[in-house]
Amino acid sequence: MIDFLLLVICIGAALLALAILVQPDSFMVRREAVIDAPPRKVFAAINDLRNWESWSPWAKLDPNADTRYEGPGAGPGAAFEWSGDKKVGAGRLTIVDSRPSERVDLSLDMRKPFVATSNVTFVLSPEGEVSESGWLTRALGFGGVSGTGKTHVAWSMSGKTSLIGRAMNIFISRDKMLGDQFEKGLANLGAQLAK
Repeated sequence: MIDFLLLVICIGAALLALAILVQPDSFMVRREAVIDAPPRKVFAAINDLRNWESWSPWAKLDPNADTRYEGPGAGPGAAFEWSGDKKVGAGRLTIVDSRPSERVDLSLDMRKPFVATSNVTFVLSPEGEVSESGWLTRALGFGGVSGTGKTHVAWSMSGKTSLIGRAMNIFISRDKMLGDQFEKGLANLGAQLAK
């Protein structure tokens, strides 16, 4: 009986190890929304990390988190550090590149509850019809839209998955967990810009 039980435990452990090893070694989470504001206004809200407290879903999860800003007020080099409860952990978010009214690229370095580095990207595009003079408004930095004044926003996060992350994938959907927060954040951003 003990031999049979030991065999079952070994087979179960081997199956679990195999399930962990076949999990993807990278991830990508992406959510999209249309925000009722022109690209230049959406860009300004994302490109200045100090604005994030008004719309980031993680800021609302732990409003008492210790926060600190470094570098320029906005754009490449601007950084935001936080240390909070177990819901938000601790980490650093740094803008690595930005193109007015088009995109913001960030590096997310988590320190707690686990160490990980991910790439975060916001891609903005005018929603609706662009007039023939759209090239001029884009060249002048006004977002290139003369139609609806709405912006299609795609928020994504990607990175490598550690062995522990692969094991977590078996029990927790990273896409659902992060995707739900992205959806809340995009809704908060839209509501903030509608004011």
